[in-house]
Amino acid sequence: MKGTPFDLTGRIALITGGSKGIGYAIARGFARAGADLFLCSRDEATLQAAAERLRAETGARVECVSADMAVRQDVQRVADEALARLGRVDILVNNAGWNIVQAIDEIRDDDWSYLVDLNLTNVMALTRALVPGMKERGWGRVIHISSIMALGSTPKRNAYSATKAALIGLAKASALDLGPFGITVNCIAPGPIATEMPMSILSREQQDTLAAKTALGRWAQPDELAGPALLLASDAGSYITGTCLVVDGGALSRVF
Repeated sequence: MKGTPFDLTGRIALITGGSKGIGYAIARGFARAGADLFLCSRDEATLQAAAERLRAETGARVECVSADMAVRQDVQRVADEALARLGRVDILVNNAGWNIVQAIDEIRDDDWSYLVDLNLTNVMALTRALVPGMKERGWGRVIHISSIMALGSTPKRNAYSATKAALIGLAKASALDLGPFGITVNCIAPGPIATEMPMSILSREQQDTLAAKTALGRWAQPDELAGPALLLASDAGSYITGTCLVVDGGALSRVF
């Protein structure tokens, strides 16, 4: 991949929720393309194991810190640690997030506030902390992991759909702020991806129903998000900004 528009040699990427699932798959894709990494997630043991696997497999420099991205102080600590250890962040992937299943008249205030903080507010906070350096260098990539639940929904996904839709609005506004500085800002909206979150929330029947709604008739594996993320993170995607790349196996193509 070296010498191609997808080459990330010399770039440094920070990926939240990078120890497993979509975050880990994107981290591995970036490392294979030449990037060095800074990862964070809540579970220290899982995070350290992921970092070791990535170092062994790709030879990349991989730094990491355990943090809860729902906690504002942890968000700032992640930014500070990344800059202290690696000197800069060129690519930011805001991947950490979660879902709750509550109908509109069942939503609990604490659950709503937690999800808004994790999925939206602290995405803003981490981006705000890191884009000044990107502006100084005249190059940067910001990628928010949204969801097709931002563009459609299912019952009881009020908080999740609201926060994921807000990320698309945030990306559009930030793209206008940062475009003059050579920084692109985009979202990826995954469809059914076989990660821990949906597998733990949905019944087997619900999983099969969602698979049947896609054009491809299946859930995606996390590695299938690495390519779209690499496009947006590299020079190959230099003229893509302020948009949302849907990676859903054709799920939104179906009307009924």
